[in-house]
Formats: sequence, C-alpha cells, structure tokens
Amino acid sequence: MKTFFTLSLLVTSTCTWGFSPIANTPTLSSTQLNLSNDNGDDDAAAAASRRSFFGKVASSAALVVGGISSLSSPANAIGGGLKKVNAKLQGYGLPQIQTLPDNFSPLVEIWGKGSNRDPLLVQFSHPIDWVVTLPSQDVNGEDGTIQAGEYAKGDTATFYVLENGRVENINEQPKDFFKNAVIKAISQKGDSIYQDFKVTKLVPKTENGQEYMIVDFKYTLLTGAGFEVDRVGVSSVTSTGKAVELLWTASTRQRYKKTEEQLRNIADSFRCYADGLDLAKLEYQLDKY
Repeated sequence: MKTFFTLSLLVTSTCTWGFSPIANTPTLSSTQLNLSNDNGDDDAAAAASRRSFFGKVASSAALVVGGISSLSSPANAIGGGLKKVNAKLQGYGLPQIQTLPDNFSPLVEIWGKGSNRDPLLVQFSHPIDWVVTLPSQDVNGEDGTIQAGEYAKGDTATFYVLENGRVENINEQPKDFFKNAVIKAISQKGDSIYQDFKVTKLVPKTENGQEYMIVDFKYTLLTGAGFEVDRVGVSSVTSTGKAVELLWTASTRQRYKKTEEQLRNIADSFRCYADGLDLAKLEYQLDKY
C-alpha cells in the first residue's frame, strides 16, 4: 500500500506542480485495482490491469523527473550542451571547444540578428548556474546584449561592441586604448556611475590567428542609492568585422578572491567571429515570417 500511495502521488503531481500536462494520465479516480478477487479469469485481468497501471505510472514519473531536471539548469537551456554548441560551431566552419572548466556551460549566440546591426558570433563559457540574457528583437531591430551572471551577488559577464571601426593589430594598441574601451563598456548608463577606473594589467594572446588582449581593471561603482561599490574585473578585447568587441566580467572587491578564477576562465574563453554570418542573419529574418 505504501508503494501504491507513493506512485499515485507522483502521477497526480504532474498536474499540481505545473509541468506540461500528460494525456490520459492515470489517477486514483480513473484506475482501480482489485486485489481481492477469487475468480481466476478476474485475477488474470486484474494482473494485466496492474501491469498496465504501473507501466503508465512509471512513464508519468519519468516525465516528472525529466521536467524537474530541465528546469534546474536554465543556463544550459539557452547555451546548450557541449555537443550542441560544437555542432553549431562546426556548421559555421569554426574551431570547436575542446574542454570546459568544471561546472561551466558553453554559450554560442549570434549578436546582430536585427537589421540595425552587423552580425557577430559570440562564444564564451560561464558557470552553469548563471542566468543568461539575450538581445531583444522587435520591428525596429535588435536591442540589448548578451550577458550572463549571478546578479544577486554582483557577478556578471557582458558582451559589448564599439561600433567605431575595425582596429588592426589589437595587441599593439596603447594602454589608454583598452582603458577607454572598457570604460565605454561599463558606463553604458552614463559617465556618472563610476569613478577611480584603473587598468592594472595587460596580457596579449592569439587564438586561431586572432588577437585578444586580456585586461585586468578595477573601479568604483556609484549606485543610484548613493552607495559606492568597489569592483574588480577582467576583460577580453578583440577586433573583427567592422568594430572592436569585448567581453568584460567583474565582481565586487570582497568577492573577487573567490571569483577571480571564474572570471579569468570566462574572459579566456571569449571568441568573436564576423565572417560568413550574413546568411545566418538572413535565415533569422526569414524565420520571423
């Protein structure tokens, strides 16, 4: 009886927990088990009924567990698993991701699907429990950016584009170039939201023939409530297509000792591509109609 009661709860819970409804789901009112019939034929029928019942219950329970599993990983629902992401990269003829840090999720997304932007393929990895947000689309084009974060704790990673022309040999640019680029990225809501910005370290690198500059920085965030919050971050800056692109990631100074490795992994995983994306943009535009 305990087993029967537990399984019944699993069946009825598929409706009460708010998951997708399951057609013809058995319940206590729709399925009856006769466990005390002396007729042999009736016993056989009852046994068949029990087998059918428990089979349906097992299927329903599996769907419930599957629903819980899918809801527990919102970041993966957008970024997708490594195989899915690599298949997308392979479709564009781009290098695949070979390894991921532990408890990280890969993200590959087109920035610039709207008619008001030139398309870019953005790739980076982030902690698996971070929430991902993507640009919004409407009749006027695209707005917003690609971002991931644990926002309640102030840990974020944000993609930004400086649409003022491509820069050749990004790793040969002076320190002030990277200082101004990151300042523009963090101050999209206005110049009055930060102070004491400083670039603390520059490390050039090359990935698949493309140059990236890793930029360590720190600044003080001025909140609307009048508080000052010291923040420390790492950014990766490159230039492809018609612009300069960067992914900047930061945390509060108090949390940075704990999050530094995560932030560096995120910045190090950043890749940005511009070639061959016009067809992907056209396909998106056609899919809307």
